[in-house]
Amino acid sequence: MAGTSDAFSDKSKKYDRQLRLWGDHGQTTLEDARVCLLNATATGTETLKNVVLPGCGSFVVVDGEKVTEEDVGSNFFMQKDWIGKSRAECATALLLELNSDVTGNYLDETPHRILENRPEFFSSFSCVVATGLEEKTLLLLDKVLCDYGIPLIIVRVYGFIGYMRIVVSEHTVIESHPDNTHPDLRLDRPFDQLQKYTDSMDLSAMNKQDHGHTPFVVLLLKYLDKWRATHDGAVPKSYKEKKEFKQLVKTGILCNEDGVPEVEENFDEADKSVNSSLVPTKVPSEVQSIFCDDKCINITKESSLFWILARAVKDFVENEGEGALPLRGSLPDMTADSARYIKLLQAYQEKAKQDAEMVTRRVQQLLKEVGKAEYSISGDEIMMFCKNSRFLRVVRCRALSEEYNVSTAKREELGMHLEMADDLVYYVLLRAAERFRDEHQRLPGVIDDQLMSDVTALKSCTTAFLQELGITTAVSHDCIHEMCRFGGSELHTMAACLGGMAGQEVIKLVTHQFVPFNNTFIYNGMTCSSVSVEL
Repeated sequence: MAGTSDAFSDKSKKYDRQLRLWGDHGQTTLEDARVCLLNATATGTETLKNVVLPGCGSFVVVDGEKVTEEDVGSNFFMQKDWIGKSRAECATALLLELNSDVTGNYLDETPHRILENRPEFFSSFSCVVATGLEEKTLLLLDKVLCDYGIPLIIVRVYGFIGYMRIVVSEHTVIESHPDNTHPDLRLDRPFDQLQKYTDSMDLSAMNKQDHGHTPFVVLLLKYLDKWRATHDGAVPKSYKEKKEFKQLVKTGILCNEDGVPEVEENFDEADKSVNSSLVPTKVPSEVQSIFCDDKCINITKESSLFWILARAVKDFVENEGEGALPLRGSLPDMTADSARYIKLLQAYQEKAKQDAEMVTRRVQQLLKEVGKAEYSISGDEIMMFCKNSRFLRVVRCRALSEEYNVSTAKREELGMHLEMADDLVYYVLLRAAERFRDEHQRLPGVIDDQLMSDVTALKSCTTAFLQELGITTAVSHDCIHEMCRFGGSELHTMAACLGGMAGQEVIKLVTHQFVPFNNTFIYNGMTCSSVSVEL
């Protein structure tokens, strides 16, 4: 037992910072993940590096190319004396040195050949990262992974332009970790435990010390009771009403012998938190759309844990919750003595536990109805879902085949975005560069003495592409010339930058924490600007 405890302690120290982001359960999910990298380009290896360092379970590098001088010049994971050797083998060797907890392997074979002959090879991966693939190979990969339900991240560096595309038919997120959230205090509809605890306190009978250490939640609820008594039971809603309510709260501040108000931090906190604490209790629109989803309404034996839990919470909201989601059961920090803060927190936790128990009964009933074991979803999983029910998200990215097909392409949206976002012009140029490669078997600008003729040819490809989409927006000559000057080069600084971004998206997808972008991301290294759009 001591050895196991020591190993756990060492791992906790090693991954301390990331454990604070996604917790032990997130780390466990990451350690169970199996990631596949297609082509060990500079961008590909930088992406995989940022998945290996946090401790992904295992990886496989698929690449049929040999190390070239160009690789050595742009790829940190390649060495000069490796020229002519398997690029997959060389990259794997150095990646494995980064983290002893991670296992890795390589396959010295082209991705396209595997897709044509052994597509089932991809069925066991948690996520696939693709770099340096032609459009025809990407479309084939897109179809194979869609059939297996495996997320795909395409990442590419083209000179000073970075491109990422996520393809996943459905990605559910329970722990979305929003940056800014209002505390779930339920002051507009106080539950029994909270109201009882608040009623047990008499502010007028308190000494100065206790008065100044009464939790601001209690203060707000007491003065809300007074407000409701004179406003037909309604809470302050408009800016004017909230301003009047703040003045009402301030009347409770103790005064000294000269009649001057004392400085009481808890009343200052109450004043500052009025706007955030009096947010109406309702189901957010994003969560309501999940409740209206067909997968939530029609639960079957094939339904995932997410959708079964979502349906149970939906039923709870419509019945026991009376229109409200399960209580989160947490409190923000506040000025209060420990005893009263703990009692207040216990009131919230007791209510959250009661809500979770009601949801649990509904989960067990749903599982029974569809022929699954009643306890196949653990209590911890249900509690986690209830706690985060306000922040549930479902991301559905369009398939590449839909994006590349002129009849299903979002032509109007793309045209509108081109007019509003300058950086999106490089999406068009990247697509046009692929057409150039189909026609000339090389990327534009790779041959110096043909630069100007390549500019003309790339302009023709760009114009034809836009005409097929029915878009009248023109691409400037300077941008086309710049794309040709890039020559399809992969700069290491750009590869490191995009690799860091793509690594984050891989972790989001395999841990189901945080929300990945949907679905196209363009980064302009010349202006350090970016744009994310759904195409």
